[in-house]
Amino acid sequence: MDDRTIDSIFLGSLESLPPVSSKIVRIFTSSTFTDTTMERNTLMAKCYPRIKDYCREKHGLEFQVVDMRWGVRDEATDDHMTTELCMREIKNCQRLSMGPNFIVFLGQKYGYRPIPTYIVSSELQLICEELTSMGVDRALLDLWYKKDSNAVPPISVLQPISSILINFNNKRVPKLQAEDQAVWWDTLNKMQKLLRKAAASLGASNKMSKDDVHNYFMSVTEREVINGILNVKNTKNHCLSYVRYINNINLQNLKKASLFVDIINRSLDTESAKLLGDLRDTRLPAKIESSNAQKYTVEWIGREGLDIETHEEYLNHFISHFYKNVVKLVDRAMRKEDSSAQGQIVTEILQHLHACNNSVKIFYGREESCERIKRYMLGDSDKPLVLFGDGGCGKTSLLAKSASLVASEWFADKRPINIIRFLGTTPDSSALTATLISICQQISYNYMLPFENIPDDLVPLTAHFKQLLTYASPNQPLTLYLDSVDQLTGTQDSNKVSWIPTRLPVHCKIIISCANEPANPTVSHEYHVLCKMIDVEENFIEVTALGEELAMNVIKMWMKTACRDLNNYQWRLVANAISKCSLPIFVKLVFAEICRWRSYTRPQETHLANTVMDSIMLLFERVEKQHGRILVFHALAYITASKSGLSESELEDLISLDDKVLDDVYQYHMPPVRRIPPLLWTRIRNDLPNYLSEREADGVNVMNWYHRQFKDTAKERYFKNMNMAIYFHSMIADYYLGIWGGGIPKPFKFTEIQRHRFGLADKEGSADRKVPIQPLVFTSKDGLSKRYNLRKFGELPFHFVRSRRFKDLFEHVLFNYDWLHAKLSSCPLQAVLADFEDASTNTEDKESKRELMLVADALRLGGAILAIYPNMLAPQLIGRLLPEIGGNPNIKMLLRACDRCGPKDCALIPVNHCLHTPGGPLKYSLEGHQFAVFAFCLTSDMRYMVSISTHFITFDLSTSDLTRDVNPGIEGIMQQLVLSPDNKWAAAYSNNNQTVLLNMLSSEFVVINSPFEEGDGQVSGLYLLNQNLFLNCKLRWAKFDMRGNLLEIFDISGENTGWEMLSMEFFSPTDYNVIFWSGSINEIRLRLDSCRGSNLSNSVHFFSALVMNKGRTRAYGCANEENFEVSVYDFIENEETGEIQWNFVETLPRYENDDKEMLLQLRLDLHQHDRMLLGTAGKGFVIWDFGCTDKENEREPITQGAMYLALPHGVRNITTRIMQSNSIMVSSKLDYAVAGVRKNLYVWCLNTGQLAKVLDAHFGRIIQLEPLTIGNWNNLVTSSIDRSVKVWNINNIFEKVHVIDRHELQIDDISLSEVDMAVTVTRSCVGVWETRSGRLLAKLADSPLGAIVTHAEITPDGRYIISSETGKFLIWNRVSEQVVYRDDQPGIQQITLMDYGYKVLTVSVPNMNQRDIIAAAAGGSDELNRLTAITTVRSVPEGTILFRFDFPIRMITGMPFRQSVITADNAYIVVVTVDKSSKDCLGVYSATNGAFVTKILLKGCAIKEVFSLVPMPHKANQVAVISSEKGSIMDIKSKKHVRSIAKWGGSLTRDGKCGLYAPTRGGLEMLELRKGTTAKTFIPKVAEGVFSVICIFTENDEYVAYYHSGRKTIRVFRTVDTEMIANYRLQAELTAIKSSKDGRAIVLGTVDGCMSVLAIVDPKKEEMIEYLNALPSRDENWKAKLAKMKARVGFKAAIRVATISSRYAKPKNGEGDGEDEELTEISEDVVSVAE
Repeated sequence: MDDRTIDSIFLGSLESLPPVSSKIVRIFTSSTFTDTTMERNTLMAKCYPRIKDYCREKHGLEFQVVDMRWGVRDEATDDHMTTELCMREIKNCQRLSMGPNFIVFLGQKYGYRPIPTYIVSSELQLICEELTSMGVDRALLDLWYKKDSNAVPPISVLQPISSILINFNNKRVPKLQAEDQAVWWDTLNKMQKLLRKAAASLGASNKMSKDDVHNYFMSVTEREVINGILNVKNTKNHCLSYVRYINNINLQNLKKASLFVDIINRSLDTESAKLLGDLRDTRLPAKIESSNAQKYTVEWIGREGLDIETHEEYLNHFISHFYKNVVKLVDRAMRKEDSSAQGQIVTEILQHLHACNNSVKIFYGREESCERIKRYMLGDSDKPLVLFGDGGCGKTSLLAKSASLVASEWFADKRPINIIRFLGTTPDSSALTATLISICQQISYNYMLPFENIPDDLVPLTAHFKQLLTYASPNQPLTLYLDSVDQLTGTQDSNKVSWIPTRLPVHCKIIISCANEPANPTVSHEYHVLCKMIDVEENFIEVTALGEELAMNVIKMWMKTACRDLNNYQWRLVANAISKCSLPIFVKLVFAEICRWRSYTRPQETHLANTVMDSIMLLFERVEKQHGRILVFHALAYITASKSGLSESELEDLISLDDKVLDDVYQYHMPPVRRIPPLLWTRIRNDLPNYLSEREADGVNVMNWYHRQFKDTAKERYFKNMNMAIYFHSMIADYYLGIWGGGIPKPFKFTEIQRHRFGLADKEGSADRKVPIQPLVFTSKDGLSKRYNLRKFGELPFHFVRSRRFKDLFEHVLFNYDWLHAKLSSCPLQAVLADFEDASTNTEDKESKRELMLVADALRLGGAILAIYPNMLAPQLIGRLLPEIGGNPNIKMLLRACDRCGPKDCALIPVNHCLHTPGGPLKYSLEGHQFAVFAFCLTSDMRYMVSISTHFITFDLSTSDLTRDVNPGIEGIMQQLVLSPDNKWAAAYSNNNQTVLLNMLSSEFVVINSPFEEGDGQVSGLYLLNQNLFLNCKLRWAKFDMRGNLLEIFDISGENTGWEMLSMEFFSPTDYNVIFWSGSINEIRLRLDSCRGSNLSNSVHFFSALVMNKGRTRAYGCANEENFEVSVYDFIENEETGEIQWNFVETLPRYENDDKEMLLQLRLDLHQHDRMLLGTAGKGFVIWDFGCTDKENEREPITQGAMYLALPHGVRNITTRIMQSNSIMVSSKLDYAVAGVRKNLYVWCLNTGQLAKVLDAHFGRIIQLEPLTIGNWNNLVTSSIDRSVKVWNINNIFEKVHVIDRHELQIDDISLSEVDMAVTVTRSCVGVWETRSGRLLAKLADSPLGAIVTHAEITPDGRYIISSETGKFLIWNRVSEQVVYRDDQPGIQQITLMDYGYKVLTVSVPNMNQRDIIAAAAGGSDELNRLTAITTVRSVPEGTILFRFDFPIRMITGMPFRQSVITADNAYIVVVTVDKSSKDCLGVYSATNGAFVTKILLKGCAIKEVFSLVPMPHKANQVAVISSEKGSIMDIKSKKHVRSIAKWGGSLTRDGKCGLYAPTRGGLEMLELRKGTTAKTFIPKVAEGVFSVICIFTENDEYVAYYHSGRKTIRVFRTVDTEMIANYRLQAELTAIKSSKDGRAIVLGTVDGCMSVLAIVDPKKEEMIEYLNALPSRDENWKAKLAKMKARVGFKAAIRVATISSRYAKPKNGEGDGEDEELTEISEDVVSVAE
């Protein structure tokens, strides 16, 4: 393609278009039938499948062979259509095929020489006259040829055989059939002679040309060669020829010989031989290149002559030559193919331009609509134009016509860029993202912009597209034509059109078409959205039916073009049908039908339907009659049953697996390969032109019905019987399941006729159907690249559900780990959830429904993480669903698979239940905000929630999807969010005086700076109407239009000294209410004014709280100064004078204590139509119920007075700004009230007024709470400063929640014992945990109120816990949970166990906290920065002090206390102390008696600030000193610096050879400590931003765990080969991490107070799976066993405690050890009895 052509294609020009390159290799194989059977069968079995795989894998091409000799039914012979079909097929192959398109095999047989099916009537007249003049009887020709005057000029048609010989097709009575067939062949022979005789005579007398004469002598094969090779320009790239000579054919065996040569009257047919010789040896070699031709000579052997065994060598050579040559031509074609982005888009644009031309060709009439479109195109409208109407009303052709008129007439003087897309008709115009990318590429090319700037992600892509439209210029206007926007997929929104720009730049026009059928709301959905978006009536053009007159004219025009006519009677039938319906789709169907009518067709056969559906039914019926009912029925049923269409090869595969069809097709012969002959489907498709369209689904080109009407009719026709539908869905499911893929033979039964004909003894056989395998993931041979099997993901679940195969669905899909993981990795979460919803809606089984919803909700709850980390699937499901394995067989199966298969994707597997389980009150957690969610609004239909932090994020509340994320890019905290009444606009203002106005449909936004003067104050409020935005400051307000232009600024009227505006709300730009306040949070006075036009109302004064009803006709507020009782005022408007005022009506019943307890906020329950007034007071909430006065649902109030709901003691409501505080809502059934206070939700029962439940809802304070009670939803939404928004289901509020044990505060540290016991440190207590079960056994605090815990350690045997709490040193007995020793020791900085836990070392700095005061007083001299640290070593559990020593230290700002360490041989304690000049140095003390040994200065290693100390495990006399840039090893005996290791951070293996380097900016390396070099790199140096990083070796040094606070992930690497085996995304930030003592797990503590244990299940270690299976959490009966244990041990508790206390009173050496062990063991399985 030259550059000029490419330019004109990108411009969208419809002139002289080149053909489209296709994705198909389609080869026509031409040969005579009987003499090439062996070669053709071998190709079919051995060669075609290889070529098919090659094309699919190397180039992504479909490979098809058209072999017209295979699978041709007798019916095709009957109507003499074979030759015509062959020619049509050759044309198709030439048009479609990429590379080779025609291959001929010639032997020594000229083949079948039929008589012409059509002869121009004038020529037949000549022939008959010639025969008469020769005295030959012409009656035979008169009988068999009939004149069709509907053809222009008239032709004579050879009549179907069975119309005269009625038993020709009668297979039921073979005897009669044989007779008629004999008569026919004889008749044919006679007619051949007659025609040839006359033609030869006419040729001799020059009355007929040589070619016309040859027409009567030619064989079918020669005709194919003429069309396929001899008349072709470029044979080199498209054609191959094979010629085979057989020597010594044995003519004695005439029956066999006649298969290989032409025999006539028992001897060679010389005429045929001469014709063949001319073709094969002269004309063919002269035309085809020698490189594309191959000759063979073979010998005739034995009785058969040719046979697979005897001619094996020849066949092998032939097959390999054939394979090589075809592949060569395919490769050559693909090399020319431009596979760059530009080449692909050229193909895409061309397809649409051709479609446009095809529509324009048949367009006629509709002048008025064209005129209106012209006015739009040339006018100045800045909105898109919409063509709408019923399906099939001609929107597409009108759109195409406008495109052609723009180029040729309307903009003839300019160079318009026409961008034409018939959405859903090509692979790249089906999904929105692909469509937009291709449109952006087309625009970019024309304005010379690079393709690289086009984003892939939908949100920025849409913005980029809108930006590109602004390049339109007067000379190069930009026009877009988008047909059927309702056909788009993948739009991420509830509608498919919100991405369309609603304001177009100048010189840019967009025409859209979409369906609108009043009777069908789902079809019309997009139309209604468009009406909202573009509310200008003249931009909508309804496309109606053609009307009788125009429809008839159109048909006459089309008939003329097709060179056809009708007789009068037939025209009357057409007029009659058109009078009933004149939709273009119907007119097309009528036209297709009447083109087939001949002038002699019998009236009873010329039938037209009156409706679209009936005419489609007639079309199907005709195609079934022609090609066999079963074949057509099944082929069309498969397409109709599919979810998104089928590709040609999928359809062929499905039919080849369908024995009902194959038995019908192969009734009378045995196929060489048990597959459907490809030709059969091709012929059916030929008879349904333009009714099937190609589009893209799951990355493959598929066929589907072009018009919805066809799909509906096919359903009606083929799925009337439910069992039939189930059969097709089940067959498709098996295909995608891959049961028969990759060479597995599928069994079948022989038909009676086959057994009879071929003398078969067996009833059954089995055959490989040559269908592909269907793995979840295609992996390349080298294992590097992956391609997901998206077709399987898209179709399989759909068909399992519809074939009611739920067991298979659960096993292979919904409860199958590998499936879920693969689909999540390649499709959006919503696609996975949709499968669960589909299954749930279609199953009746309650148990299954519950399991489906549990898994779907678990995926939803983890949605925010899974969307980015699909490998987290196993940990997420296990962490959430473990408690549900009992009694849920499918969930158990899924979790078993997660344990088994999950570790290959993420080797960190939760040991127990550690994440929120679905099914409780929490419905969704909506994550996506990076900062606190300051405000949110629900749209008026309650479906969407718009929320704001620094971004505007919209969530779909019905699916929990994040549907829109807009970053307006402004600084500051957002203060208030409002939506316009029609939900089209949102606005918010920030504390730095900027306002953002956002179009919710298109995501376009404007940022508006404050319109007010400095002295007016900051923007303090905003309000939206559908056409205006209002901003206000202290006493002025401004009005804007929706483009962000300031229209006017007003001063507020009235006497306003001492007042400021708090908020304004508008009904129209001149009607508003305004609330004033003092401007100081300490004053609670309020004032309400109203304005209607020019009338002002009286001012009403209130205090602290005020609210108005929905219609703003009534106000409730505190109007008394003495107390907080609520007064009611009504708004009165005098209709005549227009005067307005607020009148006092009544006071509401008082609530207790209302004189002292202030009302902080009032709200009305909008969902109950203002029937409830909800007040927030200091220590509780107040509800006034006015009852329901609606005639329909009249209801008594639930309470007569004011109902007061008290908060628990010590919990109070606070006010955040005046009139705003914590909110309460009432459930839809009026049985519960729920309020959000601090981090919790409080639930009261309204019948009793009692607090019923407190839910731990968020990690941070709840900012806002809104009810979501509409329809059958009974939910509420909360937002919090913890950045999340949560949706709660009130119906499940008391459902049993599987509680995860956790602390209220974050975990600061963890200490592990060797017996599955752990302790955690939180600020308020020490937690005692059992690590195997994840249970928090006890919370220990010596002084329950106000304890401040800083450190805790557990002894290795798990018996004692040593902790420091509020200046005390404590030793606990873990079993009895009693303190056995306590001592005052302020300022403890470190607790370390020694001697296997029999001694404990503490370091305390008593005057630590006074240091700052002293330092400040002394002006910060360094002397005073020195403090004294006291080291104490005690025995455990007695607490006896063994020795003490103190040493001076200095504290460095921003650095924690530097801990002392004990050398590897337990001989010395090494501390960080200071030398005389206050520099850091080391002090060494004896670990047996605390004697000072030596001081080591750090001059040798040049370290100024010590970060930490690390004892070297393999050399007892070495200690490493770690600083910020290196680690230096010091020898404490010789006091020398051994060596420094740059970059080392202190982590160390047990043999002391290797350390880790993990800088905060990213990267992780293992250092060889001897040499100081990098031994291995785990994470290359990547900039991940500067974050805190924690990294440790596991206890046995097998793995490295690396936590990165920015990503919130823990990555685990194998030390041996540095492979990353896990990338685990945490729910909350990590605060503590430890490796278990056996190195099999890591224990984590997080900000939210949870402790989780994750097993490291290395896929290379089989035994880890057994380890998981043995865990109590994997045993569904574990809870029951636990309860038994509790009961059994319960009554021994008292005795136990007594025994323990007496044991400590008088310990005797060596006594009671065994007993004590036993005790610990029991207590491990027993929760402290106090529970």
